[in-house]
Amino acid sequence: MSARAPDQYTCEAGECVREARVNVMKRIGISGSLWFRSWLYVLGVCVLGWSAASVAELADLMPSAPDIAATSYVLFEPESDTVLLEYRSEVRLPPASLTKIMTSYVIASELKRGTITTEDAVPISVNAWHKEGSRMFVREGTRVPVTDLLHGIIVQSGNDASVAMAEHIAGSESAFANLMNEYAKLIGLSDSHFSNSTGLPVEDHYTTALDLAKLAKALIFDFPEHYKIYREKEFTYNNIRQQNRNLLLWRDPTVDGVKTGHTDDAGYCLVSSAQRDGMRLIAVVMGADSAQSRARESQKLLKYGFRSFEVVTPYQALDPIHTQRVWMGETEELAMGLADDLTVVVPRGKMDQLEASINIDRYIQAPINRGDVMGSFELSVEGKPVASRDLVALETIVDGGLFRRLYHWVNLRFLEWME
Repeated sequence: MSARAPDQYTCEAGECVREARVNVMKRIGISGSLWFRSWLYVLGVCVLGWSAASVAELADLMPSAPDIAATSYVLFEPESDTVLLEYRSEVRLPPASLTKIMTSYVIASELKRGTITTEDAVPISVNAWHKEGSRMFVREGTRVPVTDLLHGIIVQSGNDASVAMAEHIAGSESAFANLMNEYAKLIGLSDSHFSNSTGLPVEDHYTTALDLAKLAKALIFDFPEHYKIYREKEFTYNNIRQQNRNLLLWRDPTVDGVKTGHTDDAGYCLVSSAQRDGMRLIAVVMGADSAQSRARESQKLLKYGFRSFEVVTPYQALDPIHTQRVWMGETEELAMGLADDLTVVVPRGKMDQLEASINIDRYIQAPINRGDVMGSFELSVEGKPVASRDLVALETIVDGGLFRRLYHWVNLRFLEWME
């Protein structure tokens, strides 16, 4: 007998109906505000004479993507790992002082591991003291606490502070660069390689806009307390006050990081992040032509993202999504769901147009273990897929007794014959 393709289902309130499309809003319930807006719509049509076509056109209005003056850029939603807008985001480029995001990530990781503490007094070498470029102005032969050096790296973009911490953690800057690359692999930065802790131009030192977005996500999610330093607007050391070069900290109160960079090769670069109404976005701009330009282009990306998209979590981890008959088992029904919360980004106002579908074998048989992958679960908006996840068993079903299995076997053969 020829093999059958898996059946497709859509879900409503935990029940799945074969070959039917069901709106996610039906599954989670339509709010009273939506009923109210619907009533207002009917009133508008009757009283004001609006046409259905014009209302639909207004509902579909969405800001067009902005033109960004940069060599490379990406707008990234970290909860769902969704790229909302990009240009050459996987092209390898010199990162300049954006490198220090990786440097601070390694420092935060080593603090967590306990190999260093914030109170450590770090000796300042001649190598660190003489480092060119932006500086914290530490002095050779002095000892500086780790917490001060962290502020010098993050707020002041100090190359001297970066080298001092690299030497303190790994013994040398080259050894620290090897550590940076090991952490980069753990984070999943597939197109990055670091050769120093500062971002000063050197051979074989590169990353991409997309990798920087992933790095920013890891920094924000893995070390939220450490990340708070990135929102500080100034830091004073050795009676020298320096301001954070991230201009968006002054222009937009929802921006809380992350880092600027500039060299002749890299141009003006900025990784920025903002959070509004529970939604976080990360923007990366590389190769802008001025400090003002990198801030302006980053602001355009963030504004577009918050105006155009929203983050929703229509399905929670381990909630039953689908139940189906099980053959050969001690029990005859299996509940299935998702291993983790399903968070997706949708065009703003399109939440009620999410459609869910399930692909699963028509006949499933015991034994089944909790967590076994039973099929796939997909979400789409207007026919465009937005997420795909494994559908897993939410319980364990063991083999039934001999007579039950024999009875089920006969029934299965009959069903197959009938098809």
